[in-house]
Amino acid sequence: MGSGESRPSGSAAAESATGPVALRILVGTHLKRFREAAGVTRAVAADLIRGSEAKISRMESGRVGFKQRDVADLLTLYGNIGETERAELLILAQRASQPGWWQPFSDTMPDWFTTYVGLEQAAVTMRTYEPQFVPGLLQTEGYARAVIELGRPAPPDEVDRRVTLRMERQQILEGSSAPEYWGVIDEAALRRPMGDNQAMRDQLEHLLKVSELPNVTLQVLPFNQSGAAATGGPFILLRFADADLPDIVYLEQLTSALYLDKRSDVETYLVLIDRLAAAALTPRRSQAMISSLRGMW
Repeated sequence: MGSGESRPSGSAAAESATGPVALRILVGTHLKRFREAAGVTRAVAADLIRGSEAKISRMESGRVGFKQRDVADLLTLYGNIGETERAELLILAQRASQPGWWQPFSDTMPDWFTTYVGLEQAAVTMRTYEPQFVPGLLQTEGYARAVIELGRPAPPDEVDRRVTLRMERQQILEGSSAPEYWGVIDEAALRRPMGDNQAMRDQLEHLLKVSELPNVTLQVLPFNQSGAAATGGPFILLRFADADLPDIVYLEQLTSALYLDKRSDVETYLVLIDRLAAAALTPRRSQAMISSLRGMW
């Protein structure tokens, strides 16, 4: 594989650290709050910008980009918005419509995954459980190629581009703005052959290397903790710096994905990832297991 109370952000630092997908959600959150505070219906707002109620809904959920004129007209309609706050929101809306670095790869990604990549770039904390494969952000090129070739059929040049995209995404794990990454990997994922023996040895070596990064915590869930593992499929929990952006749980399926941001859903997965981490080996014992598994290959 590869998800607080409203307040204006007004921070240039927050803007520069937030990707366009997350910014769209942030702008949409503000627009919805202003509309509801003004007592304006979606129908009235839609009529003003010569759109539909569905368009207003998509704007408020961050599923589409924004025209500056539309945002400006809506803010005027809603009223009671300070000039500074209005100017900041218009700047955010402009930034939200700019393409991310991954846009050249958009023809190799379904729309639902493009959304995830944008959120991934904006996260400050990522917690994940992976029962089948090494998580995408931790895969080597050889391992990633083997996993991608298991997926939907694609010509060799598209496979190459998808591998390149996955390698490019991994750059977020290093540098001064790297997120805190905490992964729990099932032991089965480390024993399942992907590619040839050399690919598996390289992958295990890479896991040992990234586990030494100060912002990365890796744990292995051993076979003898099967009860804790009986929790369904893989998931990723994303948290963002801006309090207006809710935590999001990302659930990838074969041909689509779910993005859960209801507090009750997020809390369920927070409890689950805590339970998995408690049942898993400690980071040091996990490193020892990964090191020992190299002998299999």
